[in-house]
Amino acid sequence: MGINITLLLILLFLCKNCNSSDSNSNVKNGEIVEVKGEHDVVWIVQLSDLHFSVHRPERASEFQKFMGSTLSMINPSLVFITGDLTDGKSKDLLTMKQNEEEWIEYQNTMENVINKSGLDKSIFYDLRGNHDNFGVPTTGDSYDYFSKYSITGQLGRTQSVNSVTLQMGPRDLLFVSFNSTTSTGLRGPTNVFGHPTDQLLTELNSHLSQHDATSAKPLTKIALGHFPLSFSASTNSKNTLKHIFLNHSISAYLCGHLHTRFGNNLKRHHEINSYNLLQLNIHEKTQSSSTICPNESQKVNEFWEMEMGDWRKSRSMRIMAIDQGHISFMDINFKNGVKEILILPTFPLDSRYLSTTILNKYKCQSLDDMSHSHIKALVFSSNVIKKVTAKIYDSTHGDLYMVLETPMSENADHIYTSPWNSKPFIDPNPTRYWLQIEAIDINDLTISSNLIPFSLNGFRANLSWTWKEFFVMGCQWEGLYYPIFWSFYLLMFIVLVLPKFITLLWKRQYTYLFYKSNKGLFSLLTWVFTEVHNIPFLWKLMLAYLLYLLLCPWLLGQVFTEGGERGYMTYKGWVVDFKDLKKLEFIGFPDVMVIVIPHLYFVVLPSFFIILGVAAERAIYQDHVCSISGKKRDDYEGNFGRLNSRNKLSGFVLDKLRKWSRSILLILSLAICWKHFKSCWGLMKAYEMNPVVHFPFYSFSIPILLAYVFYKTKRLHNTHQI
Repeated sequence: MGINITLLLILLFLCKNCNSSDSNSNVKNGEIVEVKGEHDVVWIVQLSDLHFSVHRPERASEFQKFMGSTLSMINPSLVFITGDLTDGKSKDLLTMKQNEEEWIEYQNTMENVINKSGLDKSIFYDLRGNHDNFGVPTTGDSYDYFSKYSITGQLGRTQSVNSVTLQMGPRDLLFVSFNSTTSTGLRGPTNVFGHPTDQLLTELNSHLSQHDATSAKPLTKIALGHFPLSFSASTNSKNTLKHIFLNHSISAYLCGHLHTRFGNNLKRHHEINSYNLLQLNIHEKTQSSSTICPNESQKVNEFWEMEMGDWRKSRSMRIMAIDQGHISFMDINFKNGVKEILILPTFPLDSRYLSTTILNKYKCQSLDDMSHSHIKALVFSSNVIKKVTAKIYDSTHGDLYMVLETPMSENADHIYTSPWNSKPFIDPNPTRYWLQIEAIDINDLTISSNLIPFSLNGFRANLSWTWKEFFVMGCQWEGLYYPIFWSFYLLMFIVLVLPKFITLLWKRQYTYLFYKSNKGLFSLLTWVFTEVHNIPFLWKLMLAYLLYLLLCPWLLGQVFTEGGERGYMTYKGWVVDFKDLKKLEFIGFPDVMVIVIPHLYFVVLPSFFIILGVAAERAIYQDHVCSISGKKRDDYEGNFGRLNSRNKLSGFVLDKLRKWSRSILLILSLAICWKHFKSCWGLMKAYEMNPVVHFPFYSFSIPILLAYVFYKTKRLHNTHQI
């Protein structure tokens, strides 16, 4: 009996080990790196959007000039380049496809930088961005230069998800990078969104959970990709990256893509109950923001999304430190050359970027006392550092005045600390106290870090977006595309179709004379919207064009780098596979919105309102002609009077005003046509199209409609002048 029990226990143990091995075998390309040292501090470097271009050789040359020595000075544990390694654009920026010369330049530049930095090539992780995917039909295609020339490709990291674990004494750090570019790489501009698949999210989930059951130490998780979540589509099953990140309570998601032209505060705090379509502020208050006193295993489902600037124009680089699981970062630009001293404070934490978990720990006084005991900073220098000083300023009275100045000593390579008494700096105002670190090297070069506000009692400083930052970070564009699209058609129904039903139902003609005798907003709008019905062929053309945009292809373009069949584009996306006409697959959704929405709202909509305006101006002019000639139209009921001698002057003024109004409408029409022409020219270059052959209805319909309305309303003016 005892032998049977012993055998049973052995079998259970073996089964457990087998299950564990099977679980770990699901995670491919998961690397583990031992980090030496007793201090619970690690730092990494992030770069993004290099956009190396044959037309802008200075991008690669300056990268090679600055980054080798800078990386050698910083000596990071990992280096991530989060997408858009090459530009893939023509000199006029209109044609977007792969260029092998740019990839060779990228490979040579990175080899030189790695050699100069003295770092191991294996710590570099470069990700694929949308520019690296322009016109690539499938992964492994002859135009898939990323797989051939990138560090990721050279090191055999062939999976869509890669992870590396930094193992330290007190904790582990898990970094998971992934490629969410579309599997079929279209040319730009309709290749601007990330397209994670259900399979990718399954792999991502496996990598993020690989240590959950085996690691007894605290684990900090950080994800890296190219696309911000506002520019990431959902999967076929409507699952999202945000859902995966929240489930695993990652600390941060680092990305690129947007560049600094939209602003420097491209960051967003996510929580489990935060809004899906719109978030008005960087950190929106939700139900989970209420105070929860957590234990070590209990966390708020949240994470910070941090988009960083580009190398393309801003020459940006980010250093991120993880100190006892707490994240600090600094963004640097090299526009003015290489930096000889770089300073990154790691404690106290910047009150603008505190997580809800940290806030709750402050409020519950459960943060490790060791975290409060020292001011900490990382100092990197190309020369020997002679002195480092921590300074704290009080901003109570508007101006900053120093309340603490204390020297810092080096405890380990680049790590400087200073003991302090934190209790006097506990204040309900999260921006009252500001920290600055000053460093002096042996050449007496003095550099100070940026001032950062800090809070020690669970209050977060407010941080707001500009309207441009909100536009790209606060809006979930995939979810907004169809509401914006169908709102246009609802408006067109109200403007063009509904007035027709009203006139037929009520059997009343809403003319200019009716408006003159029944002034009001309803009569004004009804008259303006129905006046175009008096030009019936034009009204039918307008409806036909709207139906065409809804039911028919807009473009027939070359969507891949070279060769292959052309695809056609509708508002639903591109179709490039015509094997099964009964079940067409649309790709490039919602990327096509960059063409669809501007055309509808900035070309079609103003053009239709100009057409309505010209038709209304025609009715006013008809009434004016009848008044001054003493004639009456047959369908007028009642006598509306004629101009007498006392009104001749006012009639002359009205005549001039109407001529000016027509001229203004003509100028606006020409402006719209010019904008439309530029759009057509860009699309013609982007997809190698002939406007007459490949997109005639898109190209010529609006100019023809505008020309036709001016032609049909011109005869009355000429007759009156004669």
